[in-house]
Amino acid sequence: MGLLKSLSISSFLLATLFFTSAHAAIFNIQNHCSYTVWAGAVPGGGRRLDPRQSWSLTVRAGTTGARIWARTGCNFDGAGRGHCQTGDCGGLLQCTAYGTPPNTLAEFALNQFSGKDFYDISLVDGFNVPMAFNPTSNGCTSVTYIYIYIYIYMV
Repeated sequence: MGLLKSLSISSFLLATLFFTSAHAAIFNIQNHCSYTVWAGAVPGGGRRLDPRQSWSLTVRAGTTGARIWARTGCNFDGAGRGHCQTGDCGGLLQCTAYGTPPNTLAEFALNQFSGKDFYDISLVDGFNVPMAFNPTSNGCTSVTYIYIYIYIYMV
């Protein structure tokens, strides 16, 4: 299936990033695909997300080298051990290491130089699920469609 067809069929993770002063960020990760994905996050772990399900993840200020990605084709046992076809993180449901390629990445660093936050979508580890960012600050919204759908709210 071609990339454009894949993008039109599955509009993946909608992640919302709420910034609350300089203390933490809350990511609301939502699956907008028609299939189950297993979100992975470092820091944060992982979670199964069926279509339209969400996962709220709090990340402390000063976090660097952080990533959120979707894993596909996963099977886990009751102890959280198993394997994913894409984005696998050492066979664990609760990721403690980055996922293996291919996986589309949402990367971020919080409260860095001059108190600024940095984020991007990266295909450096390949592509597995569409994503896009939608930053919002003080009521202003701009949309940048890349491959993960992430809303960012600045407070």
